Amino acid sequence: MRAVTESLPEQTTPDVPLPRIAREWGRIGITGFGGPPAHIALLRKLCVAERKWIPADEFEDAIATCNLLPGPASTQLAIWCGYRLRRRLGAVVAGVCFIVPGLVLILALSALFLAAHPPTWVLGAAAGAGAAVPAVAVHAAWGLAPASWKRMQDPAQPGRHAPASSRRRWIGYAVIGGVAAATIGPFLVLVLLACGLIEIAVRIKPAALSPAGLPLPLAGVGTGGLGALAWTALKVGALSYGGGFVIIPLMQHDAVTTYHWMSGAQFLDAVALGQVTPGPVVLTTGAVGYAAAGIGGGLLAVAVAFSPSFLFVLLGAHHFDRLRRNQPVQAFLTGAGPTVIGAIAGSAVPLTLALSHGWQYPLLAAAAAGLFLGRRGVVSILLLAALVGVVAALAGAPV
Repeated sequence: MRAVTESLPEQTTPDVPLPRIAREWGRIGITGFGGPPAHIALLRKLCVAERKWIPADEFEDAIATCNLLPGPASTQLAIWCGYRLRRRLGAVVAGVCFIVPGLVLILALSALFLAAHPPTWVLGAAAGAGAAVPAVAVHAAWGLAPASWKRMQDPAQPGRHAPASSRRRWIGYAVIGGVAAATIGPFLVLVLLACGLIEIAVRIKPAALSPAGLPLPLAGVGTGGLGALAWTALKVGALSYGGGFVIIPLMQHDAVTTYHWMSGAQFLDAVALGQVTPGPVVLTTGAVGYAAAGIGGGLLAVAVAFSPSFLFVLLGAHHFDRLRRNQPVQAFLTGAGPTVIGAIAGSAVPLTLALSHGWQYPLLAAAAAGLFLGRRGVVSILLLAALVGVVAALAGAPV
């Protein structure tokens, strides 16, 4: 397979000025509502269809490779596209301009929704949108499951494995992830790593293993304050295999139970804000950081959470082809994927327990019906739920 970034001839690299990269990626950061699918579509339209800066097959290879990396794949793709156009400086400009619009908006909304005494209508909007978040979590897990199930049984994956055995392992990993997210939140990272390593042991002969090809666990930060905030954000950026929504089980216990930066209801608000604002879902870390230490905490959390994405591209873009062919990495992600999916679904349990008003439960059921039966988009469901919450609050319902 052709390397997607290695040995790019000078004449094939478009001479795109940095101000233009800043303008175009900033525009995507402002208009990119709808999560990774929307971001990828906007990047493809700009770089492949309209400007023809990047060949279509090279762009598709980059998508596949970014999906192998931990952290927000669409953000990494945005950074890689900047790298492809103007190397490392282009990558930094593209990534920053893609992230900053959503960051500014989520910090502003955090100041409003997490204020000590917000207006009644704000409390109602928060309670309404928060009521829909557990359904959004289950919906996200449901959407990720088919590709992970197919990957587990893909004959192109390393190692010999019977379909029945693969199915049992997938179900087992998903159940373990769900139970861990619902009961032992602080240890979810260890559970995720363990399931990935188990799959490596099943599929790869010991002689084929190389420490350089294995994901390495990170040491935890046991103290409070900014160190704990940085560690929580780092878990999101460096160990969030399977998409941005895995931030929920990775962050919830730290933010609510361990360090008490926010209440369970406020965490629901933070997740909802991350969904209804443009840009990557991982910007939810900004709301958590704001609750922990104000604007400075929000900026710190976002900087730490996105740092791995920049480093993966800046330092490793020329190794992307090798990464896609690395069998231990492929096997690890095959095992970690269903664990993440189970964890996202399992996070709905503590999220539901965080609801504190009776009127929120029918709203949760209605949100689930809209997502699964009505096939409505996540953003529209959250906005409708927020509107119902405003009406309920102004009518005198407890918020």
